[in-house]
Amino acid sequence: MQFSVSVIIPVYNAENFIEKAINSAIEQPEVSEIIVVNDGSTDKTQDILKKLQELNSLIKVYYHKNNSNQGRSSSRNLGIKKATSNYIAFLDADDFYLPNRFVNDKKVFINNNKTDGVYNAIGAHFYRNTTKLEKEKLKLTTVNKRIKPEALFDALLFGTNGHFSIDGLTVKKSVFDTIGYFTESMLISEDTELIFKMALKCELESGIINEPVAIRGVHEANVFNQENLYEKYRVNMYESLFFWGNKKKVPLQSIDKLLNVLWLLKYKQKQRLHSYIGYWAFIFINNPKSLFSILSVKYFPIIRLRQKLFPFLYKQK
Repeated sequence: MQFSVSVIIPVYNAENFIEKAINSAIEQPEVSEIIVVNDGSTDKTQDILKKLQELNSLIKVYYHKNNSNQGRSSSRNLGIKKATSNYIAFLDADDFYLPNRFVNDKKVFINNNKTDGVYNAIGAHFYRNTTKLEKEKLKLTTVNKRIKPEALFDALLFGTNGHFSIDGLTVKKSVFDTIGYFTESMLISEDTELIFKMALKCELESGIINEPVAIRGVHEANVFNQENLYEKYRVNMYESLFFWGNKKKVPLQSIDKLLNVLWLLKYKQKQRLHSYIGYWAFIFINNPKSLFSILSVKYFPIIRLRQKLFPFLYKQK
């Protein structure tokens, strides 16, 4: 399979960053097209895109119906559907690639045709004032050791060896036939959810994990600064994964691990017992595979709370 990459860039009001993002993709010889989805921008983004299109035929610009704003997930999904290359990579409009972004990825895919995706480290560039601690924290976003594909989901779920960003990921386009697309109802964490899905159903290999292949732009408007929003959608993400995993026949062992994380998140919300019972009834009634398994007993609120409050009663003899 010829290695050619479609780079998908969703953009909304990123006039200060979009040209740098696109030019960084143009510089990569493995890139056969740059698909920009203008998600209803109201600033000068469209003028910049028009100018860049006139200079380079690799750039293709698409819009939602009536030039509406549909969000990142919908924009990335549109980009995937429009892509014509065998491989897909993503780039946020305020981020940029470094030179030789895809050189090692190409080698990994050529050396192992079973590989569905390659993930790499990314770094950060600050457009605002920051602290030494924040600089160190975002210096390198990476999985810090080489992990076998079959062990990647557990490592990402429990965060034992870090995590990676979608800007550092390259996948076969056929992956989306297996796992589906981004969940459009999720405003954030949609990329993390997609990565979990890939880790569960695909063979992902580590690429360059000790130095960045792309750079995240850090500025005042970054959504990842809004921790309260992440708290809300973190629960939604694990719920979505649970429903998806049942449909995709993910092994019960992995479903159990998802439910364990979801339980802990819900427990921290300190709801009344009847609310817990109603919530978990909803979860299992809508997932017959899990309902008729040991998991529906294991996560029944009264039993689960007794295990948490009186663990000594449940110790194995």
